[in-house]
Amino acid sequence: MLPVSAPGEINKQATMSDLLRLEYRNVTMRFTDQAGKSLTAVQDVSLSLRDGEVVSLIGPSGCGKSTLLNIGSGLAAPSEGAAFVDGEQVSGPNAHVAFMLQKDLLLPWRTILQNVMFGVEVQGVPPLERESRAKALLSSLHLTDFASHYPHQLSGGMRQRVALARTLAVDPTVLLLDEPFSAVDAQTRMVLQRELAQTLMREKKTALLITHDLLEAVTMSDRVLVMSRRPGRLVDELRIDLPDRHDPIARRHHARVTDYVNVLMARLGIDEHMASGAVA
Repeated sequence: MLPVSAPGEINKQATMSDLLRLEYRNVTMRFTDQAGKSLTAVQDVSLSLRDGEVVSLIGPSGCGKSTLLNIGSGLAAPSEGAAFVDGEQVSGPNAHVAFMLQKDLLLPWRTILQNVMFGVEVQGVPPLERESRAKALLSSLHLTDFASHYPHQLSGGMRQRVALARTLAVDPTVLLLDEPFSAVDAQTRMVLQRELAQTLMREKKTALLITHDLLEAVTMSDRVLVMSRRPGRLVDELRIDLPDRHDPIARRHHARVTDYVNVLMARLGIDEHMASGAVA
């Protein structure tokens, strides 16, 4: 049997508040459209991540996954409920949370080293320290030889590694990752997944990852949380009991990976959609 939890059991494993890094407590988010009609994107979502955990968040498009990351990063305030980082309520952007998006958003007029230093420069870190920190990250991500290059001189995969280095340079407690590898090819994606997993393990970071790739969710995570269609609610949790979380490529070869993916497909109703011809 795979370790699947009922919806009401989603938070049972995070019972010690001093171990919690990221929490959402009864978060609801409403928007108003151009016609003045209220739209509920997320409804009554509660979840928590323990120190060092990597948790993936999956669900149909438009169910509010990115909205939750915006709330956790302080870029948006919920209509109801609250998000907390290290027990402190999120009331705006803060240095404890870093956000990595689908696009690298590198500054084209800055070198790679300067791009990695950008966040810590904004934080006011002294020049020698920010350069040392940036160079160490470039080295760990095999980018030292490209420190003086500009973004247009790098491949898409290398640019995403630079974006990851920039994200880690600010030394966040929590990383929020919104489909960070969706724009690269399959081979590059696997390499980046392994580099991210090794970095998260080495740096002992906590991460919440949005992905539409169920295999990525299984091989990258300690747990996978499933959201419903809009208004997005948490409806299920799948605990991933596999070795080698630091190496998603090795995890792909584990006998139980297909079982986990099949469980997630069933939770999302993908089998039913395919049978009815709703999915191309």
